[in-house]
Amino acid sequence: MYLQHFGLTEFPFGITPDTSFTFSAHGHQEALNTLLVALQCGEGFLKITGEVGTGKTLLCRRLLQSLGEATVTAYLPNPNLEPQTLLLALAEELRLSDIEGLDQYHLLRKINHGLLNYARNEKRVVLCIDEAQAMPLETLEALRLVSNLETEKRKLIQIVLFGQPELDEKLADPSVRQLLQRITFHQRLSGLGKDEILLYLQHRMRVAGYRGEPMFTAGAVRGLRRASRGTPRLINILAHKSLLTAFGEGRQTVKFRHVRGAAKDTEGARSPGWW
Repeated sequence: MYLQHFGLTEFPFGITPDTSFTFSAHGHQEALNTLLVALQCGEGFLKITGEVGTGKTLLCRRLLQSLGEATVTAYLPNPNLEPQTLLLALAEELRLSDIEGLDQYHLLRKINHGLLNYARNEKRVVLCIDEAQAMPLETLEALRLVSNLETEKRKLIQIVLFGQPELDEKLADPSVRQLLQRITFHQRLSGLGKDEILLYLQHRMRVAGYRGEPMFTAGAVRGLRRASRGTPRLINILAHKSLLTAFGEGRQTVKFRHVRGAAKDTEGARSPGWW
């Protein structure tokens, strides 16, 4: 591929949520700081929403990495589960034993005892749920029952929901209104700002080993901004395709026409116009 041609050690614009490429965009850093402060204050339910490709999964992983050794973490990447299956998955994440064959009532009791044991050992428990918009309403209600577990002084488990805007629509259903009332902090992720995209591109290129002059021309950066509307995942896809095209031509810089060609070949990208 183009690694040797551009002097790279790895691909700079992958679409997997690799925390080694983390770029501290203003919105993401603000959301992470909000989550850390809210969890430190003992809040029970937190919610982060954002459109597809705005970096919710990456933020989730950054949060999990930022929690100290005094925190027991549980992570559910696919919560499209029935209530009992969700409780079983949570029990497995909490490393509880003898849970096979238990019904929902006894699973909840088992989880309660496990959380109490962690609390006695001065351990905080944080559950992060990705793609939370996929949860059935019945499962959201089961999650509320888990959040009821508390002592007189503190919540036994803190829950962070990461989801697309459809999560807000689901939480507006009257059947889960009690859960909605318990969400004390909510933040909406947006795309990268106009002034952040160039810094984002340069940052990822540096992490990937590039040490030369700026790879993307001013026209290419404007084209990426217009075509992606600041969505990080789209920026990565378009930048990768643009690098491939420049490599195919034997060029050392990415120009606007490379971005325009990439946008034409990418679902979800809009036309960057003419430059």
